[in-house]
Amino acid sequence: MEGGPSNMSGEDVDLYALLGVDKSASPNDIKKAYRKLALTHHPDKVPEEIRAESEAKFKAITQAYEILRDEEKRHLYDTHGMAAFDPSRGGPGGPEVDLNDILAQMFGMGMGGGMPGGGPRRPRRSPDEDQPYKVTLEELYKGKTVKFAAEKQIICSQCKGTGAKEKVKPNKCDRCKGAGMQEAYRQVGPGLVRKEVVACDHCEGSGMYYKEKDRCKKCKGKRTIKEKKALELYIPRGSMQGERIVLEGEADQYPDQTPGDLIFHLQEEPHDKFTRIGHDLSADLIVTLAEALSGFSRVVLKHLDGRGVHIDRPRGKILRPGEVLKVPGEGMPMKRGEMKGDLYLVVKIEFPEDGWLKDDASYDALLKLLPGPPPAIKADEVDEVHYESDAEIEDMGAHQGDPRYGNDFEDDDDEGEGGAQCATQ
Repeated sequence: MEGGPSNMSGEDVDLYALLGVDKSASPNDIKKAYRKLALTHHPDKVPEEIRAESEAKFKAITQAYEILRDEEKRHLYDTHGMAAFDPSRGGPGGPEVDLNDILAQMFGMGMGGGMPGGGPRRPRRSPDEDQPYKVTLEELYKGKTVKFAAEKQIICSQCKGTGAKEKVKPNKCDRCKGAGMQEAYRQVGPGLVRKEVVACDHCEGSGMYYKEKDRCKKCKGKRTIKEKKALELYIPRGSMQGERIVLEGEADQYPDQTPGDLIFHLQEEPHDKFTRIGHDLSADLIVTLAEALSGFSRVVLKHLDGRGVHIDRPRGKILRPGEVLKVPGEGMPMKRGEMKGDLYLVVKIEFPEDGWLKDDASYDALLKLLPGPPPAIKADEVDEVHYESDAEIEDMGAHQGDPRYGNDFEDDDDEGEGGAQCATQ
């Protein structure tokens, strides 16, 4: 079918008439009309014998509402009609809204072509293929080009996607009556099935059927074959978790369809030293107690590109546990330009092992060097208590019924959802 949705007389369908409103209707009137029609024609609220028709009608009014509710799209429709959304008819819009298939059942358009007397239907686009691609932080820092061989489905080069030998006259498929599609039932849950329209498995969706002796020898009448193709995946430096790398038109090919895209979703693998948020990085700055107190000048870690990061900490500048040093411009690179994020170094101090001082004289010398204890706390009564080492603060309040303990918050939520409720009298 060429152009926008049309009725049997060849005229564009009036979206206002479809929703039962005037062209001067306010957005609120359009919304009310849509809701009323959506309830009337919802496929789940109609008898089985008219469900297919209602589903088509429901989709049509939904698409009409999507156009008329949007001020810009409504203006385009009022000015150019459905041609505004059909580039094949010279409209200014792209193929954003397409009611061709939705209205096919409603206005008698054939599934294998356009409306009576019209040209062939525009080819559909085959589905995109999405898959994750794991990358290390080093690869995201430096960028990466991956060359690989992918096995993909392509149109048979020998029969050009017909599935038959040359000059063989096709027979209309008797199972789908030449439509290439047929209804099938799919189980979607225990005791629940859903009726779907799928490609006919008898003619492989072509609408035509060939005897075995007339089928293409290369694809055996399936119209497509498997082939390995060399592809290249370029990951720009500075790419982020979840970004999409798109290889246009490299998805599996299907007859009479424009091939979709092969889309890779980047999955950043955890790193043993660095943590990334946006363009910034963080890492632990591990120093000894002596370095924390007296300063140091050394390489403290190796960066993602192999460079050593040198820190000069002067004497008299004491480092404390949890303190953070920011190194500007040493984070992840940005895709555009030469700018980089920042590197945050979180101070962690390595304390000596127990018993590292061997005699009382060493302890006395250390006490003379370090600041003294805080002022004594005065109390009328003093108890000398015993304590346990290596305790976990997360154990505080455990299993005591106090809602401030983390796990009990979840229990309260569960009780609220599944607990007893008052019966209605």
